[in-house]
Amino acid sequence: MNEGHELDEKLHTASEENKAETVETDISKAEAVKTEVTQAVEAVVAETAEAGEEEATYKEMSPLRLVMRRFFRSKLSIVGLVMIAFLFIFSFFGPVVYRAWGEEEQDLTPTTSIVQESYSYRDENGEEITVVEVLEHQSSTNTYANPSSKHLLGTDDKAMDVFVRLMYGGRISLMIGFIVVILETVIGIILGGLAGYFGGWVDQIIMRIVDIFSCIPTLPILLIASSVIDSWELSADQQIYVLMVIITIFSWSGVARMVRGQILSLREQEYITATEVMGLPTWRKIFKHLIPNVMPQLIVSMTLGLGSVILYESTLSYLGLGVKFPKAAWGSMIALVNDPMIMQYHPNVWLPAGFLIVIAVLGFNFVGDGLRDAMDPKARK
Repeated sequence: MNEGHELDEKLHTASEENKAETVETDISKAEAVKTEVTQAVEAVVAETAEAGEEEATYKEMSPLRLVMRRFFRSKLSIVGLVMIAFLFIFSFFGPVVYRAWGEEEQDLTPTTSIVQESYSYRDENGEEITVVEVLEHQSSTNTYANPSSKHLLGTDDKAMDVFVRLMYGGRISLMIGFIVVILETVIGIILGGLAGYFGGWVDQIIMRIVDIFSCIPTLPILLIASSVIDSWELSADQQIYVLMVIITIFSWSGVARMVRGQILSLREQEYITATEVMGLPTWRKIFKHLIPNVMPQLIVSMTLGLGSVILYESTLSYLGLGVKFPKAAWGSMIALVNDPMIMQYHPNVWLPAGFLIVIAVLGFNFVGDGLRDAMDPKARK
């Protein structure tokens, strides 16, 4: 009996110990599961918070801010902005700081230049003889002076300070570029918008006009126009305005064609259908809803066009069809290179103007390329 009772007690004790071990195991498993669940919840919360931050950041960044961020990431865009800023500071603030000479002021200091020319020939006996001629040239003005503290870049054929005329010439070239681009953009928006929206006979008439202007031989027409304008005996300031009108007439057709193509694709969008249902007037549909969606392409086109217009104006001035004396322009200053003697012995007269034209064209092209990439909706950065 005693042995059986002891056996029962041992079995009972073992059973209790097994139960205790089982409970401890269950508790440890429960704690492990709890730890895993807690970690999973924390991970989900962290991911949700990050997603919320990214979503909040995306919502806070406006399209303009996104474009500007992409634009300023481009090194070429920054270089272009620096070039353009330099040109504006040099052209518009330079004459305010540097007042030693005026745009049309001549250096009336009498000068004497001595030029030595030598040549050789053989006499009857076959001996070589070298002759040196010393030529003395006196002038009532200080023409073709070398760069010095008095004239930083020397003087030109009219004894005018080259450095000062570069600054004033930059004003005229940049002003012509901006005004012409604005005028041709306005004309292109109006005619291209009407052609793209209405289509039909309106589109046909406007596009045939565009084709005519695109096929006109520009240079011969400009030569004829220059002769006619010279016969009017206009002042130098009036000829600048006439030059801007002429360049605008021959350059608006490309903008009109681009606007028409953009509006042809945009007028089929759903929001244009909604404007028709709302009964909005035609002018509001075109200029309030269609044109603003074409503005990114127009801004890029205007920026790239600025460099082309400045180059165009410089070419016309070089050919004698642009800005007339005594007004200064970069192209007219380069026109002095037609004389081989000036080209060889006086590079300070024409080389700085060509250098500034290169800076202007490259600067505006760099900015235009940067804007084009920044406004590309398919860009990832």
